[in-house]
Amino acid sequence: MSAGANLSVTDLRRAARHPVDFPVIAEHRRLGDLKLHVANLSAHGFMVDNGEGLQRGDRVIIRLPVVGRIEAYVIWCREERAGFQFERIIRLDDFMAIIDELQPNPRLRRLR
Repeated sequence: MSAGANLSVTDLRRAARHPVDFPVIAEHRRLGDLKLHVANLSAHGFMVDNGEGLQRGDRVIIRLPVVGRIEAYVIWCREERAGFQFERIIRLDDFMAIIDELQPNPRLRRLR
């Protein structure tokens, strides 16, 4: 069981989400390579705003700055949006380095 599996959905929603504009190519077992757009990111997961065709429970692998390849699974879908939970929590220092790279505007960075 992953470290994040003991967290409730409420706990995950409380995790600071940072707005980002980050296109990724996700590896999906059933759908192949998917072009997704990550709209926000936390140490626990991310949301895409173009998740058509995804279903709850689907797993993908994406590549993020600093941490590289990381697996995530869909925990919710609404219209074109989909929320993902990472298989492992990203360490705070690594997460902040990711945000620094993806969100260069310091006014849009949280948790400072």
